[in-house]
Formats: sequence, C-alpha cells, structure tokens
Amino acid sequence: MPGLDLLLSNLLQPIVLAFLLGAIAGFVRSELELPDAVIKLLSIYLLFSLGLTGGRELARTEAGDVLPLIAATLLMTFAIPTVVYQLLRRLGRFDVSNAAALAAHYGSVSTATFFASMSFASAMGAPAEGYMAAMVALMEFGVIYSLAIARVATGRQGGTGVRVAELVLSVVRGRGILLLAGGMTIGALATDTQWAQISPFYEGLFRGMLMLFLLEMGITAARQAKAFREVGRFMLAFGVLMPILNGLVGVALGHAVGLSVGGAFVFGAICASASFIDAPAACRASLPEANPGIYLTASLGVTLPFNLLAGLPLYWWWSGWLAG
Repeated sequence: MPGLDLLLSNLLQPIVLAFLLGAIAGFVRSELELPDAVIKLLSIYLLFSLGLTGGRELARTEAGDVLPLIAATLLMTFAIPTVVYQLLRRLGRFDVSNAAALAAHYGSVSTATFFASMSFASAMGAPAEGYMAAMVALMEFGVIYSLAIARVATGRQGGTGVRVAELVLSVVRGRGILLLAGGMTIGALATDTQWAQISPFYEGLFRGMLMLFLLEMGITAARQAKAFREVGRFMLAFGVLMPILNGLVGVALGHAVGLSVGGAFVFGAICASASFIDAPAACRASLPEANPGIYLTASLGVTLPFNLLAGLPLYWWWSGWLAG
C-alpha cells in the first residue's frame, strides 16, 4: 500500500526517530534533557539558517511570482483563527478567552513542524521553495488577529489602539520574525563568494541541529501529553482533525498559486501546525484567564506529534495526488 509505505518511510527518517526517542525519554522520565540555553541556541540557528537560505532563493525570484502566495498566506492567516474560534465557541462551548487562545495557537506556526516539513520535502527529492520562510513570518500575525477577536467579543474597547500597537510591536520583536526576516535580508544581499564562506555551517549542519531540536521537542511533548485529561475527548479530536483540514486546504491553495509539489506540501504543513512557543507567551500576557493546560496540551501534546508522525505523509500524498 503506497500510503502505508509513505508513513513507514516518514517514521524511519532520522529526524522523526529523534523525536520518538525524545518522546520515549519523556514518558519514562529519563534524566535526558537539553539545557535551556542549548534549546534557545538551536532554535536561533534553525530560524536564522532558514532565513538565510530563503533570502538566497527570494533574491532569484520575480516579485510577481511570490504575490499569489502572499495572498494565499494572508487568507489563511485570517481564515484559520476565525474558523477555530467559531468552532470552539459553537461546538465546543468554550468561553471567549480559551477559544481565542486556541485560535492564536492554530493561527500561528510551529517552527518545529516547518523545519521537519522542509527536511521531509528535501528527503523526498522535491525541496520546497526557499522563500517559504517568509510565509512563516507572515502567519505569526494570526496571533494578533486572534487576540483582537477576544477583545471585540468581550467588549473591552477602551484603550484598544494602544494595546493592539503593543501586540504588533511584540510580534515584530519576537525571535521568529527577527531571525527569519533578518536572515532573509542578509541572504538576499550576500554574493556567491560570501555565501560560499558561510554555507557549510548554515546548510551542512542543518539536519544534525534539527535532530537535536526535535529530540528536545519529543521530551517536551511527552511530558505535556500527560495532561490529556484536561483537554477532554473533544480537544483530542480537534487537535487531530483541525490540522488535517488546514493542511489539506493549504496544500490545495499552494498548488493553486503555482507552488511545486514540495512547496505546496510545506505550505500545507505550515497551515496545519500549531504554535507552542510564540503564541503561549502572547496569550499569557493578553489572556491570563485562558487555561494553558488546554492550549498547550492541544498544540504541543496532540497536534505536534500527529503532524510529525502521520500528518506530514498525508500532506505529501495529497500534494503528489493533486500534481497528478
């Protein structure tokens, strides 16, 4: 069966096996852990590397070729949080704060899923367009939109302009956007000679660094998964079905705007992912009444493992099927 072969091929990839090893370590309460400073360094390296290589790719691309993709990204940036919020309010009977917090997480991007999808596409012989990193940065603004939904829903209009301005500034100052946007600028300006001097570090070591990062993500996800009881059956189903819907729609949109098989696949993976780094920080500050046990368990304990283990093969198969 082609689908089963693809799933097994994904599960046997070194980056996925590293995640599984971390998950096993987390479940058995192993002493294995990476220091916080190392985790931050790995995250900085991976984001900056993708920004640099994305900038190189973007410099070779005509502006008109990217505009349809930007339009599709903006569409999903607003559509995903809106759909998530309405589903949770109407079907899940969630209050405004928890529904908006989950909308912020699913409307933003998991960098771990993005890293893994880029590596998966390369391993399958169809690397994605490098400028996909710019779409990750753009979708971070889904967090601001989700928090704005909460403000409107609760009628807290006073001082909204100042607060929204602060939210925008906090997102722009965030590690993800700064490293991706800054790296893309540097990569676009670098000459071939200059790039040859730094590429062994930023390209040659990328997959090894990604394995270490996903090892830690496996440990963290396993520990978070122990809080499954807090999210309940509805959120368990939501944490699997929502990424599938977003991923399939994202892949279809990617093909519609002219992306390659690998590019459409990565765009689908971006849409299917749920943030567990930037969005939690924003929600803690702006929606303190929202329950972290719900939004963190859903995004990190349910959606991340599903995407890495089963979602990526599904989105890849869908992308290949649409391409004919």
